[in-house]
Amino acid sequence: MKIYNKLVRDKIPQVIQKSGKKPVVKILSEAQYKKALDQKLKEEIKEYSKSKTVEELADIEEIILAILKVRRISNSEFNKIRIQKAKERGSFNNRIKLVKVT
Repeated sequence: MKIYNKLVRDKIPQVIQKSGKKPVVKILSEAQYKKALDQKLKEEIKEYSKSKTVEELADIEEIILAILKVRRISNSEFNKIRIQKAKERGSFNNRIKLVKVT
């Protein structure tokens, strides 16, 4: 038996059952869920850093959307903040690396 102890997508237990195995799951409290989302974000970023796949980027976005939902931040509010930051500080399009400030 393999121990995972991590947040998984909603349909993973059914996928495991269809494979003939029995998943053991727990429904998290809101506080546990928030913590698990933060851990999952770190995990997905680490996986993307290794693989560089678009699938891992999609996983990261899915986690971000879940974090926004649990924090009761709408997608439009999030995009407004993102756009405002881009206006004030720019985006990352010009590939600028700050080496030092003298």
